[in-house]
Amino acid sequence: MKKTFVLDTNVLLHSAQSLESFQENNIVLPMAVIEELDKFKKNQDELGRNARQVIRKLDSLRVKGHLYEGVLLNGDPEHSGTLRILTAQGQVKTEDLNRISDSILDMSIADNRILQVAYMLHQQQENVFFISKDINLRLKADALGINVMDFENQKIDFERLYSGNRTIQVATAQIDELYNNRRLEIELEPEICPNEFVLFQDENNPKHSAIARYKGGYLNLVSAKLERSIWNIQPRNKAQRMALDLLMDPDVKLITLVGQAGTGKTLLALAAALELVLHEREYEKILVSRPIVPMGNDIGFLPGDKDQKLAHWMQPIFDNLDYLMHSGKQEQVSSKKTDDLIGNHIIELEALTYIRGRSIPRQLVIIDEAQNLTPHEVKTIVSRAGEGTKMVLTGDPYQIDNPYLDSASNGLSYAVESLRKHKISGHITLTKSERSELAGVAAEYL
Repeated sequence: MKKTFVLDTNVLLHSAQSLESFQENNIVLPMAVIEELDKFKKNQDELGRNARQVIRKLDSLRVKGHLYEGVLLNGDPEHSGTLRILTAQGQVKTEDLNRISDSILDMSIADNRILQVAYMLHQQQENVFFISKDINLRLKADALGINVMDFENQKIDFERLYSGNRTIQVATAQIDELYNNRRLEIELEPEICPNEFVLFQDENNPKHSAIARYKGGYLNLVSAKLERSIWNIQPRNKAQRMALDLLMDPDVKLITLVGQAGTGKTLLALAAALELVLHEREYEKILVSRPIVPMGNDIGFLPGDKDQKLAHWMQPIFDNLDYLMHSGKQEQVSSKKTDDLIGNHIIELEALTYIRGRSIPRQLVIIDEAQNLTPHEVKTIVSRAGEGTKMVLTGDPYQIDNPYLDSASNGLSYAVESLRKHKISGHITLTKSERSELAGVAAEYL
């Protein structure tokens, strides 16, 4: 039996392809959804683009028939669902309409008018599901007895998110063989992913261990001590060593770093970027960007040109750069060195708003706070990579400021799971805070 899905506006704004996820079932869009799409269509951000794309899709369906009667979503009547645009008025009996009138919900609010349509369909037929990314609206729908769901497409199981490494107990001889030959061939269950790390622990001596990365069909030894520091920093734990091993490998084109505040995600990415650009000349320059999503109340309009406005959002990047540039000599001011790198276009700061449509060749791109991006936004950004470009996505899925994303539906988590099988991508989850003792306690207990 076909199901009827009533879609909230935020589902369409989250993914313009969401209409294609229900094609064998029936879709209902309340008229209030069309009104809300109209408010977003002039926006020059991702929400505006998604709104315009959905509106064009609806217009293409309109030519097939009347949307209030329902039009086929594809050309096969036996396997195709329909799409309808409805209002509660004229579709239900007056006495039923009064049951969810202003006495229960304020109908001047668009969300409640959307919910009204879902409730009326629920009163008339079975298998009606209300789909919304708004948690509060799902709670109200559930209170009215309506089946509710989040938009599950592009959503992963965050509790089982790929960590990029595993630990196994082995015999002493196998660890010795890895150190002697610097590589080891071994079958592991479950199947190992490209660029996944394995921590070998001696089953007889826990202090005897080795770290290897799977590449080219072998587990290749990762040196216990780096031959030299990476831009004046050394990894402080095993996960940071793994992250730096990925960051310094030009064959790995996309790296995702996930971890709580203070684990070193951004610092490691910037240190490796400076090393690869300034010392090894592997890339021409560094491009750094992050979503413009405020934590808490927005402070409103910022004066100045684009660079001056961006400076406020990029302050965490400046903090890390100043730390890396600090030489310990008082006469050398680290902020001056950072300004010189930006002034000489070695480091470019860019708002994600302006990255769409660009082609970015021979650069190392760092996208910070990527947990605030949707899967579609991450796809848009990564697809900007030109020949010879490496991209690094960093973020903490537990600190999401986007109201319609969570740890399982954000673009960073989605990228980790979707690209784990590809040999040009790598991932590490960092778990230990190294910023300070206070930062570590706050990250764990607050």
